Amino acid sequence: MTTRAGFIALIGEPNAGKSTLLNHVVGAKISIVTHKVQTTRARIRGIALEGDSQMIFVDTPGLFRPRRRLDRAMVAAAWGGAADADVIVLLVEAHRGMTDGVGRILDGLPDVARGRKVALAINKIDRVKSAALLGLAGELNARFTFDETFMISAEKGHGVNDLRSWLARGLPEGPWLYPEDQVADLPVRMIAAEITREKLTLRLHQELPYQLTVETESWQEREDGSARIDQVIYVSRDGHKGIVLGKGGETIKAVSRAAREELEDFLGRRVHLFTQIKVRPGWLDEAERYSEMGLEFRDGA
Repeated sequence: MTTRAGFIALIGEPNAGKSTLLNHVVGAKISIVTHKVQTTRARIRGIALEGDSQMIFVDTPGLFRPRRRLDRAMVAAAWGGAADADVIVLLVEAHRGMTDGVGRILDGLPDVARGRKVALAINKIDRVKSAALLGLAGELNARFTFDETFMISAEKGHGVNDLRSWLARGLPEGPWLYPEDQVADLPVRMIAAEITREKLTLRLHQELPYQLTVETESWQEREDGSARIDQVIYVSRDGHKGIVLGKGGETIKAVSRAAREELEDFLGRRVHLFTQIKVRPGWLDEAERYSEMGLEFRDGA
C-alpha cells in the first residue's frame, strides 16, 4: 500500500473561514471560530485521514496589514506556514470578492508558492449567485494560476469532500507522520487555553479580546480520572479586569462554565477548571507570552 502524508496550509484574510474549514475536515473542534477577526493566533495543526493519505492542516492566522507587534508575529506565522507546506489553499469569501487584502495576498503568493500546488477555495458560496462566483473565479485566476479552483461552504460542508479528495491525491508519498487517532499536534494545554480564549472573545466586545491572552498554568491528573486545569487570563489594564469579571463575577463564571463544558466534551472526562485574571500592562511586548501562543517574538516597535 502506498501511503501519502504532507502539510496543507490554509491561508486567507481574517474571517475567510479557515478555522471553520479545518474543524469540518478534521471532524473535531480544534481551532477558534468566532465572528471577530484575527482570533487564530497560533498555527494550529489539524490531522485528517483520506484513504491512504494523512493530511496535516496548518490553520494560519489571517493575513492582514499589521499594526502592532502581535499583528506582525501573526502575519509572519501565516506566511511561514504557507512556506513550510506541501500544498497551499487560499480561501476567499465569495460575497467580499477581490478585496485589497486578497490582492496583497495574491501579490505575495508567488514567493511562497514555488514548487507547491496551490488551490483556490471560494468560500461562503451560498451568499452569492452562480454568475458572480464564476466571474470572481476568473478574476482571481487571472491574477494567479491556481492548480485547481473549488466552490465551497466550509460551514455547511458543500464542496468540502471534493477539496479533501484533491488534497489527499496531491500529497507526497511517504509514511504517516502522526498516530492514526491523533487530530491535532497542538499541546492539549494550549488547546485548553484557546478554548477559554474563544469563550472570552464571544462574550466580550470591541477591542478587549485582542488585549488579552490565556495561558494554562498547571494541569493535574486526578485519581478519579478527572483533570484539574488552572488558567491565567492576562489583561493589559485594571479596567479590563473588571470587564472580564463582569457584574458580581457573572462574566468570568459564564466563560469558565462554557470552557469547562467544551473541554469535558473534547477530553471525554470530567474537568475542574479554575481561572484567575492578572493585569500585566506590558504582556503584548513579552517574549514569553508569544512562546505560549506558538508565535515568534519579533524585535521592533
